[in-house]
Amino acid sequence: MVMLRRIGIFLLTNLLVMAVLSVVLSLVNIPRDQLYGLLLICALFGFGGSFISLLLSKFMVKMAYRVQLVNRSNASGKALYLYDTIEKLAAYERIKMPEVGIYPSQDANAFATGASRNRSLIAFSSGLLNNLNEEEIAAVAGHELTHIIQGDMVTMTLLMGIVNTFVMFLARILAAALDLALRDNRGRGGLGIFGYMMVVMVMQNVLFLLANIPLCAYSRYREYRADAGSARLTQPSYMITALEKIGRAHFPAQKSDSYALAKINNKRRMSLFATHPPIEARIARLQKMMV
Repeated sequence: MVMLRRIGIFLLTNLLVMAVLSVVLSLVNIPRDQLYGLLLICALFGFGGSFISLLLSKFMVKMAYRVQLVNRSNASGKALYLYDTIEKLAAYERIKMPEVGIYPSQDANAFATGASRNRSLIAFSSGLLNNLNEEEIAAVAGHELTHIIQGDMVTMTLLMGIVNTFVMFLARILAAALDLALRDNRGRGGLGIFGYMMVVMVMQNVLFLLANIPLCAYSRYREYRADAGSARLTQPSYMITALEKIGRAHFPAQKSDSYALAKINNKRRMSLFATHPPIEARIARLQKMMV
C-alpha cells in the first residue's frame, strides 16, 4: 500500500511537470534532439544529487548534530526507555530496528532519516528527551517511526529529484529562448555566455522557490499522517501533550538548518513555504481521533 501511494505521488507529480513543460516547449523554437539530451543530463544531475543525499543522510546528520548512538548497554533512564520503546514499535511494525541517537541541544525536536525503512535513524535532542515523560517519549518515537514506515524520506527524495530536474531544465530552456529572442536575423547579439549563465541562475532560484510550494504542502501532509500514526501506535492524548510541551519549549535563536524538513517541529511562521503545520492544528486533528 505504501509503495502504491509513493508510485501514485511520483506519477502525478511527473504528469504535472510534463504538462507545464509541454506548454513552455510549445512557445519556444529549440530543436527537439537538443531538448532530449538536455533533459537527460538534468535528470541525471537532479535525481543523482537527491539519491546521493539520501544515501549519505545518516552519516551527514550524525556529523552535523554530533549524534551519540544509544543502546541497551550504554543507555540509562529516559535514553534507555527511548531505545526500548523504539525496539518494541519496530518489532510490532516488522521493520529492522532503527539506530537510536541523542544529540546535544536545547532545541525541543526529533527527526528520522535514512535510505530505507530498514536502514534508518531516529534522533532526539537532549532538550526534548529531558522535557517529556515516558508516555510522551513513546508518542514522539511513534511519530518518527511512522515517517520511516511510510517511506517519507524516499518519497521526498523522488519528489526532490523531479523538482531538481524540472528547475534545471526549464531554467536553461527559458534562458535559451531569451537568447534567441535577442538575436538579429543574422544570429548576432543575444545574451552571451555570461548573460546566459546569469539568467539561468536567476531562473533556477525563482523556479525552485515556486517548486517549494507543493513540496512544503506535502511535508505538512506527512506531519499530520505521522501524528495519526503515533496515535495509532500509542494514544492520541500522549501525542497531544507531547506537542503542547514542544510548543511551549525553549528554542534557541533560529539559524539556517538544512534538516529542518525532517524534524518534528519547525517554528517557522505558517505560510505556503512552511514545512510543518501549526501545532494547534495538529492537536485539533488528534483531538478528533479521541471522539
